[in-house]
Amino acid sequence: MSKPVFNRQLERLVTGVATQDGAGVSLVRVLTHDLQHRLDPFLMLDNFHSDKPEDYLAGFPDHPHRGFETVTYMLAGRMRHRDNAGNEGLLQAGGVQWMTAGSGLVHSELPEQEDGLMSGFQLWLNLASGDKMIAPSYRDLQADDIPQVSPQPGVKVKVIAGSAFGTAGAVQRPHTEPLYLDLQLAGGQQLDLPIPASHNAFLYVFEGELRIGEDGRSAPSGRMAILSNTADAAGVSVQAQGNSRFLLIAGRPLNEPIAQWGPFVMNTREQVEQAMRDFQDGKF
Repeated sequence: MSKPVFNRQLERLVTGVATQDGAGVSLVRVLTHDLQHRLDPFLMLDNFHSDKPEDYLAGFPDHPHRGFETVTYMLAGRMRHRDNAGNEGLLQAGGVQWMTAGSGLVHSELPEQEDGLMSGFQLWLNLASGDKMIAPSYRDLQADDIPQVSPQPGVKVKVIAGSAFGTAGAVQRPHTEPLYLDLQLAGGQQLDLPIPASHNAFLYVFEGELRIGEDGRSAPSGRMAILSNTADAAGVSVQAQGNSRFLLIAGRPLNEPIAQWGPFVMNTREQVEQAMRDFQDGKF
């Protein structure tokens, strides 16, 4: 049996765009609208990180979603979720909120702290056309609910979704089959990181620096590294330059039309217009 080849490469480095969302929350939009087709099925990735209360206290008051899933991963701080389906939960450090908006949901995400560090990520994951109008659902996963594995000394992996190194993640999803990992590598550690060849994939480095692929191109902290789609590749090889921490996010592309207006993501303009009417008519 031939040895797996981890020969995906760093295709492109992306610098996020500083912006505000919600009622004035400062964040960096890492995965922007122009990358939605290249990184299908992912629609958006935001990184919020501040110890200044004025950057996050206003939070995200009631707002609607339809047609996709939101995945919020907290590194530090506390965020209270409430929605019009009666769900409520407190997202805390190390925890994940996985919300399937489906046919429509109105929710709020409001900080439950007045000072200190608020840090984390929100990922938008598209739903297949046949799933866009499924019933909304919500899961609160605390830090202890997320499996961790150490495939080799100096490497720690939190498996949020999918499977890695023989460990099934906290969440499994059909169609898009997302892989969502939080990895910590000690300085100098090299890791062969399995990624399904069928998936679009990217890394987001938020501590330290990585060398990626056979040519060892650098991905410094605060950059997203889009990985090449290489036929039959088993994944990518990375090496940490100093203690490093990063996300690996990968998913099977849907290869379907994307029609988006703000918080509504459907396949056609007509479906988006219907979503707007349904929200205005109180049907979410």
